[in-house]
Amino acid sequence: MKKLNWALWAGFLLSVFAFLSYPFLFARFPVTRDFPWANLLLFGIALVLLVIGVRRAFSADRRHPKRSKIGAAVLGSLTVAVIALFVFSVFIMARWLPVSHGAPQVGQKAPDFTLADTNGRNVSLTEVLSQPLGGRAPRGALLIFYRGYW
Repeated sequence: MKKLNWALWAGFLLSVFAFLSYPFLFARFPVTRDFPWANLLLFGIALVLLVIGVRRAFSADRRHPKRSKIGAAVLGSLTVAVIALFVFSVFIMARWLPVSHGAPQVGQKAPDFTLADTNGRNVSLTEVLSQPLGGRAPRGALLIFYRGYW
């Protein structure tokens, strides 16, 4: 009976999961989007499993040593390629986005603007700052900008 090299396959599948989980899961939360520590942890576990699997594949007691070594080399190369693609896309390609020179800075007075609220009614920044909240005039407004690249 042929034994499956589970550590090798688990390392490869975990690296694919770590790669795909960043845009579909972890990019939604600032704690894991700003620095992908969860994905790097998953990649680290995947690399440990990969090393265990490759050592097992190259051991002398394998039933089909040639097939085992080829499979380990292919899956190992694919796993390293997935990790390299992730590191390149998150840490290098993300820096290629153009800087936004016209974006407001923290503490800077925002120019007056008018936008539609959730009910479709137009609301201006001046109007928001002039309406009393709890009997007092507001001291400021919190504006959150989501930077996109489109």
